[in-house]
Amino acid sequence: MFNGIVYNQGLIKSIKKNPKYVRGSLVIEVTSNITFKKSDIGESVCCDGVCLTLIRIKKKSFLFYLSKETLNRSNFKNIKIGKYINIEKSLYYGKKISGHYVQGHVDTTSTVKKIKIIDRSWNVIFKLEKKFKKFIVEKGSISINGVSLTISKVKANTFEITIIPHTLKLTNLINLKRGDKVNVEFDMVGKYLNNIYN
Repeated sequence: MFNGIVYNQGLIKSIKKNPKYVRGSLVIEVTSNITFKKSDIGESVCCDGVCLTLIRIKKKSFLFYLSKETLNRSNFKNIKIGKYINIEKSLYYGKKISGHYVQGHVDTTSTVKKIKIIDRSWNVIFKLEKKFKKFIVEKGSISINGVSLTISKVKANTFEITIIPHTLKLTNLINLKRGDKVNVEFDMVGKYLNNIYN
């Protein structure tokens, strides 16, 4: 479990198919200023909104396993060496929660339709498949590439979020451009309530 408050990024150093794992899966190597201990191996880490398992720690980098399902659901299917990803360690008891509960279970990807820069903040409009509209509400929470954000507007086939300068400074959202695909996780509470009442 995570809270979508991101302070660290990582750089994709290598992408490998590993014969030890299921066909169609990958292992990625990431360099970052975030630190892990040997005891953290096997822990869940939120990487661009996707809950990945830390499988190895090297001197200046660490490795994560990506399953076939993860690749099918997320923008990791198009991952490239040199890309920056958002990284958040899992929550622990007593840690302050200032975003919203994020599971790292990506629901879908969404494409950037338009970016409007107002002062130093960005208003970003994303395309939305009609079947997912039931999971979002204006002023509700959403995770974009693992970052906890607030939905400012909802239309028939789009939704809009505002990214403040502080968030742009700390996350890879500063690199967004029209046509980019992002990982989207809808608010957990909304998904469960929709399942109960439908």
